[in-house]
Amino acid sequence: MFFKKSVLFICTHNAVRSQMAEAFLNKIYGDRFSAFSAGSDPTRIDPLVISVMNEVGIDLSGYKSKGLNIFQNYNFDYVITVCDQAQESCPFFSEGNIRIHKSFSDPSKFEGEKEDVIKEYRRVRDEIKDWIEKKLQQEF
Repeated sequence: MFFKKSVLFICTHNAVRSQMAEAFLNKIYGDRFSAFSAGSDPTRIDPLVISVMNEVGIDLSGYKSKGLNIFQNYNFDYVITVCDQAQESCPFFSEGNIRIHKSFSDPSKFEGEKEDVIKEYRRVRDEIKDWIEKKLQQEF
């Protein structure tokens, strides 16, 4: 019998990077993994994330930001922090987990003209997708 491995992506607000990573892992390797995401200080999903993910055929309009507390009794195979602040504040999840840290820049902190900001969201989106497709696959 085959069981999917579980993965929890964590960033501070569960608004941008962890949401993208969850969606990409479920879309690309959903036959092998069940991905989830949460934040150490959740807010709401950034509307630009919904927009740039729609551009690549992933609808996040029904997604919500979640706090780490809802996963406190879960035993994840992999816990992956995608921002430095989350790595520092990430709680310990049950024994046997593999922890990975891969820092991606936060496009919501990028300042500039609207089109430049959208380009930054796309750049981070594509970087996360590339990492999941290539680097993360090697880890799993």
